[in-house]
Amino acid sequence: MAYTQSANMSPVINAPDEARAAFIVKVYQHLALAVGAFVAFETLLFLSGIAEAMYEFFFVSGGNFAWLALMGGVMVGQWFAGQLVSKLDNPAAQYGGLFAIAGLQSLIFAPFLFLAFNSPTYGGGTVWTAAVITGVGFAGLSLIAFVTRRDLGFLRPIVMWGFMAALGLIIASAIFGFQLGIIFSVAMIGLSGAAILYQTQDIIRRYPEWAYVGAAVALFSSLMTMFWYVLRLVMQLTRR
Repeated sequence: MAYTQSANMSPVINAPDEARAAFIVKVYQHLALAVGAFVAFETLLFLSGIAEAMYEFFFVSGGNFAWLALMGGVMVGQWFAGQLVSKLDNPAAQYGGLFAIAGLQSLIFAPFLFLAFNSPTYGGGTVWTAAVITGVGFAGLSLIAFVTRRDLGFLRPIVMWGFMAALGLIIASAIFGFQLGIIFSVAMIGLSGAAILYQTQDIIRRYPEWAYVGAAVALFSSLMTMFWYVLRLVMQLTRR
């Protein structure tokens, strides 16, 4: 993420202990804010009936190509929102970007969560199980990233190429109609975990202390990707 502020770019790892601690607190406060915004947006989509309409369109009548179009639109929207987050001389733009990304995530999750909550096969317990697993996994990975002395930068190319390969498989599955099964979900959970490990350490080693909103957004994206595939895996195992 490129920051549009000509300020001290020294990473927070070089700052005094008090400044590093304050930065970490702000990052996780803003991560919690993003998660709270996601829940609020998702609640609005459910109460307004939009989530149900999206489920009917994308999962019942729209088909795979409509779902790909939604995913593509969300990816483009997240890129523009990321540009807002990078404007560190404009706090309003940063928060606008954070809330925009939370809103876009709620759109992509809405039909999937509607299916999980309303299907007799799954039920709401499936969602809460996935949420707990994701939260515990995220906390454990964050702790590992903070306490290890090893530089986890080697994970970056693995994560980048892994997600590109996964995107190719998702597009191919939509075009040719084959299913991405349990092994794919497990692999994506592992890849998301690698991203969380790398990004958790990266925010300390590379981000300046005034970039906590951008750091929170980076972690939020990986957290939601892990939640998506944990929920997918739990649903797949429940269906068996």
